[in-house]
Amino acid sequence: MKTKITEMLGIEHPIIQGGMHFVGYAELASAVSNAGGLGIITGLTQGTPEKLANEIAKCNDMTNKPFGVNMTFLPTVSAPDYPGLFQAIIDGGVKVVETAGNNPAKWMPMLKDAGIKVIHKCTSVRHSLKAQSIGCDAVSVDGFECGGHPGEDDVPNFILLPRAADELEIPFVASGGMADARSLVGALAMGAEGMNMGTRFIATQEAPVHQKVKEAIVAASELDTRLVMRPLRNTERVMTNEAVERLLEKERKLGADLKFEDIIDEVAGVYPRIMLEGDMDAGAWSCGMVAGLIDNIPTVQELIDSIMQEADSLINQRLTSLYSA
Repeated sequence: MKTKITEMLGIEHPIIQGGMHFVGYAELASAVSNAGGLGIITGLTQGTPEKLANEIAKCNDMTNKPFGVNMTFLPTVSAPDYPGLFQAIIDGGVKVVETAGNNPAKWMPMLKDAGIKVIHKCTSVRHSLKAQSIGCDAVSVDGFECGGHPGEDDVPNFILLPRAADELEIPFVASGGMADARSLVGALAMGAEGMNMGTRFIATQEAPVHQKVKEAIVAASELDTRLVMRPLRNTERVMTNEAVERLLEKERKLGADLKFEDIIDEVAGVYPRIMLEGDMDAGAWSCGMVAGLIDNIPTVQELIDSIMQEADSLINQRLTSLYSA
């Protein structure tokens, strides 16, 4: 399947693996790239330029196909060494960067001079247009269904994707609620040039997370995620657990008086305990509503092959038959 995204990124299939904290390591990124998609290493999980350089080198040893690095810009007291991290990306020969969070304009000249394609993750049409205006090559349009940060507009992809198609000149991929061939074909029908999957790739054999995390996704329904940190306007969709329900109770009790310090135990520094150790009640971890569509833990190759085969069947058989009946 050829789309503007496959041609821009030099990949076989229009499937991108989203950057995910303590998930996007070389093992998963290389598996996605080897299967024909675009794998993504999560830069801030590595933390330092030296560690990121080592992870990029590891991924280069595991695949000779394109892969990218996610760089997320978030308000923080102690900012990461962004200049060093970007230099590690450039020195490692990475040709695709997925940016998220705050405006990446400051880093665009550095990336463009290195010939790097930039895909910015956006939760609204207005943010997508801003990304286009600062020179991003593509955007990942993130609907309300997504795991992680869905923004504050609460617009689902059935509305957001066609709106993006109406307004944007650069290509975009659909993110949030993407899990299978139906997701891909639906996204293409609404104007996207591919899809970005996060939660679905966690439930794969190559994802370097604890088995309990994968099993929790398989066991979950579409009703098992929660929105936390709404009062702080830093909304995050997470998998429900004891810590999340405790966090929500704090939000209800404190109301407008809620401060980040009140929930720090449930959200700060919990990812290693969850993703690596399998402590499923340690705190809040990002998960999309799409968990309700996930019922197995295949290899990445099996997952991508099945998506593309079923997408071909949907397009050439089911949809075509509606006109020939």
